[in-house]
Amino acid sequence: MELEATVMELIINAGESKSLAMQALQNAKKGDWDEVDSLLTQSTEASKRAHKVQTELIGLDEGEGKVPVNLIMVHAQDHIMTAMLARELIEELINIHRKLQ
Repeated sequence: MELEATVMELIINAGESKSLAMQALQNAKKGDWDEVDSLLTQSTEASKRAHKVQTELIGLDEGEGKVPVNLIMVHAQDHIMTAMLARELIEELINIHRKLQ
């Protein structure tokens, strides 16, 4: 059960990072740059928490298959990678909005 809780922590933090980045983009469209910067900072922190959990899982596995790979683990990895990519693209979109306004 501890492994499942750890994986859920990864999913929650990755989802939070992506959600905060999306909120930042919505605020960029309105030109609310203080809120954009705050949300991006919060998104970065959530991403760091997710990455920390992922790194811990990799460390536990030691490249030897010690951590069981199940559907929830694959789902968690999908969430973190999607969140990271979305955040990078959103930052680029926000930079374009800054230049246009």
